[in-house]
Amino acid sequence: MNWQIFELPGADVRLAQFCDAEEAERWFARLHTEIPWERHRLRIFGREIDSPRLSCWIGDPEAVYTYSGTRFVPHAWTPATAELREHISAHSGEHSNSVLANLYRDGSDSMGWHSDNEPELGPEPIIFSFSFGGVRRFRLRHRRDPHQRLELDLPSGSLLRMAGTTQRFYRHDLPKTARAVAARINLTYRLCTPV
Repeated sequence: MNWQIFELPGADVRLAQFCDAEEAERWFARLHTEIPWERHRLRIFGREIDSPRLSCWIGDPEAVYTYSGTRFVPHAWTPATAELREHISAHSGEHSNSVLANLYRDGSDSMGWHSDNEPELGPEPIIFSFSFGGVRRFRLRHRRDPHQRLELDLPSGSLLRMAGTTQRFYRHDLPKTARAVAARINLTYRLCTPV
């Protein structure tokens, strides 16, 4: 896979095109049908709110994960999510036991600023992030130096890899947009070890 490597101090961020647009449409259709999408409740600043997207936590039985005050027990792997996991393993040598699937139905669905730094992910998690469907803006920003940042439009069929100390030093988000955008599915594969 041909990785484009971005120069960010304290981060290891790479982007590659996993498949062409036609194949990406097929992946989107399979994932949209197979995944049991849910609307999660999140705790933000002491209040419980509906997540601004549909999601599903999928993985091996031991890949229990706590996020925003909620404990997620994984759903079983679907055929498509398992195939993509095998692709990552075959081409990178990295093992993942879980994936967070997010469905952004339109431009009003979003993901706020956060780091994937929960204890279950270890000190330097490797995150593989597939995007299928509508093109959305992805932003990374250094926790202490706002001048250190990166903004990317993630095309359908792309694969983003974040590793090393990226989660320690940077936050990332997927902001709302007023533009008319197609629905997007994002899959973030990771290795989750209960603590």
